[in-house]
Amino acid sequence: MSFLKFDKTKISKLIVSFLLLAFFTPIFFSLAQVSPTEEKESLEKELQELEEQIAQYEKDITKTAQEKKTLQNQISSLKKKIEQLDLQIRQGNLMIKEISLQITDTEGSIDKTLLKIEDSRQKLVAILREIYQEDQKSLIEILASEEDLSRFFDHLVALETLNLKNQEILDDIKNLKSYLQTQKQFLDEEKDDLERVAKIQALQKQQSEATKKDQEYFLKLTETQYQQYLSEKKELEKRAAEIRARLFDLAGVSQAPTFGEALDVAKFVSEATNIRPSFLLAVLQQESAIGKNVGQCYLTNAKTGTGIRASSGAALSRIMNPNRDVSYFLDITESLGLPWNQTLVSCPMSVGWGGAMGPAQFIPSTWASPNGSPTGVSFKDRVAAITKKTANPWSIKDSFLAAGLYLSDYGAQAKNSDGEWKAAMIYFAGSTKNRAFYWYANQVLEKAKCIQSFIDTETMSDYCQELIRLQ
Repeated sequence: MSFLKFDKTKISKLIVSFLLLAFFTPIFFSLAQVSPTEEKESLEKELQELEEQIAQYEKDITKTAQEKKTLQNQISSLKKKIEQLDLQIRQGNLMIKEISLQITDTEGSIDKTLLKIEDSRQKLVAILREIYQEDQKSLIEILASEEDLSRFFDHLVALETLNLKNQEILDDIKNLKSYLQTQKQFLDEEKDDLERVAKIQALQKQQSEATKKDQEYFLKLTETQYQQYLSEKKELEKRAAEIRARLFDLAGVSQAPTFGEALDVAKFVSEATNIRPSFLLAVLQQESAIGKNVGQCYLTNAKTGTGIRASSGAALSRIMNPNRDVSYFLDITESLGLPWNQTLVSCPMSVGWGGAMGPAQFIPSTWASPNGSPTGVSFKDRVAAITKKTANPWSIKDSFLAAGLYLSDYGAQAKNSDGEWKAAMIYFAGSTKNRAFYWYANQVLEKAKCIQSFIDTETMSDYCQELIRLQ
């Protein structure tokens, strides 16, 4: 019995604990949940920090790229210097080899000259000996040995002449020997100089190769750091893109936004496309009064492109081009779960076809066809890639983003009025050539000027309020 009593008490406590946990758990989780406003503030702060880090990485990447370029230039210069030293060393070695051959030839010539000197000396000795012997003869011996005195004297004169001639030859040969020895000494000195220069150049080449090796090592380190910066910057940009997409989702807007809501969305689009928010709003105000007028007609016949005016039911032709746009329109509405014959599109103007969709007034083929975008990727797919969900041309945020991409593609970069004017013309008329449509681009820029004034000063003149007609 005591056991059963103890067990019941334990069970009671467990039941009470469970009930308390069940009661307080929703409160705990409700307290732990973050409101959209708090999440937005937190994400905006994180995005600002990321953008600052990305900016610092861009500076580091630029600096590292410059260092890498400097090292590459230094390595290239060292390579050229080494190649030049190689050529100079090769040239010096060839000159040393040529001088060595000249020295060898000169030494050979000196040896031959020494032989000639010795031969001439032996001849002179023989002549001098014969002259000496002749000089030692007495007059009686001379008269007895010679047929006549005249021949004796002729012989003696001939010997004297030969002696003089040999003396001259000997002197010439000695002079030649002296010259060759001097030449050899000069060549030896020149060879020594060239060998010293070659050694110096070889040392310079060795030092340059060592420096080049060091520079290549530092270049490798710099390249590694450069790639690391790029990788880390890419990760930060990826996170920043995720935050922007989430902030884009958190930017709650009504079907027809207020001016403040539209401006918030335009600012997000500006970050993604680098166009002025004021210019984007001016285009969208011109197209649909920023979502207040997204079309007044329905397509009712997919084969002919005819339809009706929504307000009166009056039949109208040329609601949508059946060859160009209808098939895309049917796919778009089907993917979004919209009834194609009950989805508003623009009515036709005095010329051409209607069928433009949503606040940005995209023609179906321009929205969904790869050929409608200069990048080769449809605006539908480009918007979906950014928002990570199916793109909807009737959505304020998706249509704003698509319009921003379109205008950016055609040159509407921030603070470029010429580019904005051309982009506005192409947005409306497909080109800048038709003067009849200049009014459109001029009016867009005038409205953008008014909106920019409001962004800068938070005030708007009566003229601008009338021109824009936004509350």
